[in-house]
Amino acid sequence: LRPDMAKVLQPLTDVDLSELYFMDSTLATVAGVPRCRITRCGYTGEDGVEISLPADEAVKVVEMLLASEVAPVKPAGLGARDSLRLEAGLCLYGNDIDHTTTPVEAGLSWVVAKRRRTTADFPGASVIIDQLRDGPGKKRVGIISRGPPARSDAPVLASTDSTQEDIVGYITSGSPSPSLGGNIAMGYVRTEMSKIGTKVLLKVRDKRVEGIVCKLPFVPTKYYIRKDK
Repeated sequence: LRPDMAKVLQPLTDVDLSELYFMDSTLATVAGVPRCRITRCGYTGEDGVEISLPADEAVKVVEMLLASEVAPVKPAGLGARDSLRLEAGLCLYGNDIDHTTTPVEAGLSWVVAKRRRTTADFPGASVIIDQLRDGPGKKRVGIISRGPPARSDAPVLASTDSTQEDIVGYITSGSPSPSLGGNIAMGYVRTEMSKIGTKVLLKVRDKRVEGIVCKLPFVPTKYYIRKDK
């Protein structure tokens, strides 16, 4: 459960976790190990922390966390992390964004500060500023579907009865959703196909699967954010 992270970690550290907010980072002692770094972040969309510590102390700290009597603690692999970050609508570099993708196309225009938009002194500025003004030709969207899940590189087709395939985009990440019970995917489609509620077809192993463009994130995030923000 999300609130249990702080409950489990607090007895093992000298930092007041109630004062450590989302994306804050601090040095701390953890399980008797000094000069660890705790960063409160949430690449799963949940309230969590990343702990950086000397490699030779890692087993000790993990074993103490797993032995917690405050709440059950279990290890989880990257597969679990990946399905949860997809539910949270978070991009994975190399899948959903890379050097060929602009922040505008990815729905991340907020990373381009107002000053930088004025000075235009960053790589790709001419393209990005034009897209901020005129809109991009493609957009990152969320898609929900039933049946076999669409995976990376699956074509997104216009939802028509025609036997001709009108490819309007491609999936970049997709998996079954543990929280929603259906299939979810992210990908890029032509801007005119990006409106929420638009029906599309996903080509999965030569079969056409019905999908609907939906709002991101699929599951609301639960970060520990300062109340006055």
